[in-house]
Amino acid sequence: MLEIRDLVCGYGHVTALKGLSIRVEAGQLVALVGANGAGKSTTLRAISGLVPPRSGTITFEGRDITGAEPRRVLGHGIAHCPEGRRVFPQMSVAENLALGAYRRRDGAGIAADLAHVYGEFPRLAERRHQAAGTLSGGEQQMLAIGRALMSRPKLVLFDEPSLGLAPNIVERMFSVIRTICDAGTTVLLVEQNAFAALELCDHAYLLETGRIVRAGSGAALIADPHVREAYLGG
Repeated sequence: MLEIRDLVCGYGHVTALKGLSIRVEAGQLVALVGANGAGKSTTLRAISGLVPPRSGTITFEGRDITGAEPRRVLGHGIAHCPEGRRVFPQMSVAENLALGAYRRRDGAGIAADLAHVYGEFPRLAERRHQAAGTLSGGEQQMLAIGRALMSRPKLVLFDEPSLGLAPNIVERMFSVIRTICDAGTTVLLVEQNAFAALELCDHAYLLETGRIVRAGSGAALIADPHVREAYLGG
């Protein structure tokens, strides 16, 4: 479904990705793990069109989207749930969710997806008229996920969904992400909690200083001595 080959990109004089290559097959939950600054978020931003590649290619469903504008990427069926939630704080919960569907014109489908989001996150239904900026961190993460789902994506990019959340909320978020994938939406997950991400995923890549250094099933990476020593506390 998604294939990245020899991707090089960065910020100014800093090269964040140094020839990165990964594949995400349809229906998979793929995790991208590594230390802070390894290039994980940059990978998602490059896919979404927020960071222009210097070289390499990004293809989605056989279509070259390298350097495409974010709105075009979204139009192809890729939604980005960014680090830090990035909800529109002055707008209501309902208005934030409506923005997720701004490219759609199927009224009945939008209404059905909105009902699904409210069913998945009853707290959002209770607070649908409340300003998003007044929600708790966990509620804002629910809203960010719901907004991404309102575009009815084929692939969702999740960037650090557990960041800053209480442990019980983190568990809920991971459960929702697994459910999204099991329902047929492909997922590429960037996550600071390496052990949780590796337990959750179908396939994983370990990224170090802009390069992939390990790849395999989540179980295989959990068992890898280097991964255990460097990222899982031995």
